Amino acid sequence: MNAIEQLLNHPDVRTTPLSDGLKIRNPATGDTLAYVRTTSVPQLNHIIAKAQTAQTEWAAKSALERADILWCWYRLMKENKENLARLMTMEQGKSLAESLGEIDYAAGFIRWFAEEARRIDGDILTSLKPTQKLMVIKQPVGVTAAITPWNFPAAMITRKAAPALAAGCAIIVKPASQTPLSAYAQAVLAYRAGIPQDLFAVVNGKAADISNTFTQNPIIRKISFTGSTEVGIQIFRNSAEHIKKLSLELGGNAPLLVFDDADLDKAVEGTMLSKFRNSGQTCVCTNRVYVQAGVYNEFCRRLAVQAGRLKLGNGLDKGVQQGPLIDADAVAKVEAYIADALEKGAQCLTGGRRSPLGGTFFEPTVLSGATADMLLAREEIFGPLCPVFKFESEAEAVAQANRTEAGLAAYLFTRDTARQWRVAEALEYGMVGINTGIISNEVAPFGGIKMSGLGREGSKYGINEYLELKYLCLDIG
Repeated sequence: MNAIEQLLNHPDVRTTPLSDGLKIRNPATGDTLAYVRTTSVPQLNHIIAKAQTAQTEWAAKSALERADILWCWYRLMKENKENLARLMTMEQGKSLAESLGEIDYAAGFIRWFAEEARRIDGDILTSLKPTQKLMVIKQPVGVTAAITPWNFPAAMITRKAAPALAAGCAIIVKPASQTPLSAYAQAVLAYRAGIPQDLFAVVNGKAADISNTFTQNPIIRKISFTGSTEVGIQIFRNSAEHIKKLSLELGGNAPLLVFDDADLDKAVEGTMLSKFRNSGQTCVCTNRVYVQAGVYNEFCRRLAVQAGRLKLGNGLDKGVQQGPLIDADAVAKVEAYIADALEKGAQCLTGGRRSPLGGTFFEPTVLSGATADMLLAREEIFGPLCPVFKFESEAEAVAQANRTEAGLAAYLFTRDTARQWRVAEALEYGMVGINTGIISNEVAPFGGIKMSGLGREGSKYGINEYLELKYLCLDIG
């Protein structure tokens, strides 16, 4: 509870029961961590109205003023890194090592966009008339909203809030109901840094009510959502009436291709990092591993050995690499995929069952003999289950990899430089890792194509999602 006591000095968070609150539990132990007050629709509309006033005042500040405040927020995040990470592990379940890495990742977005705040430059266009000057300026879109997931409860907030604030926008954040404490902790630090509370608000409650309010309230001009494709479609549909700007980072079904000429040690290491990070609960996790026939058996053997060595347990315990799954539904989903695959001819090389630790702990699992008719070939797994498919030719591998509506992330391992370019360009995904299983950072644009969403987050491109272009035609004759 130390992290909560030090960081959660927020009026919406209590350590005693609230009649209108959410109970936040530790998925590793089942202990109650805190209670979080929910926000009614009338309260939310009032918060949105106050954000509109705060946004006007914030946009009037110079870029340097906004940048300095964001830099202060970044430094507070780094100074409180240990407690922020412990809090995240307590409410989300991932290992402390992964939580520490996520806090660095989250803080990186604040630093990056603090720098980008001073680079929101326009253009002078070549005029068609000698008496006219043509200019393009960029202005903040206004009041924005963010809906974030439970699997990265810190980074998914700063990846949205930092560019919004840097651009001169207000932002209202709805974190996942399983992991709101990290959101409140970051908000408290933001307020200490000088970000007005009305400008950066955290709300909780029934997801449908809050989402519908975001889409229907005309003051909200932009929504950034990370979550399922089904919910993203609903937000897209409901936002049409007011023509809102949208950033949608939706479901993935990431393939990882290993060719005969790959460095197998590197390929196994990359697969382990991509597949089993956060117990397989990330949108860019490898979902399907395709391995060329010449190295298939050896790759499967090495991968099973490495997966079998992962240490499960409470993420706060020393040496733990895998925490619990987020809830019982997640466990049941993984079990259903395994049962379907085994019935259709797959072989379990390691894992395949609930851990003796109980609760929602599940053993890291590797299946060989995976085929296209299995459910796990078509649907996002979101758990520590790694199916391995065999392929013969490059063309076959690319065709299998692209046989999905999703288009978020993909990975490939090969020493052949020409193949690296050829396959990377042929894969229908917004991001491709080549000889690496980790691709996310604040410098590169994050986002997908096809049914995996719209827009990009992070990088120099990410701040443009919070800006509008305005063309000025000045007659000086």
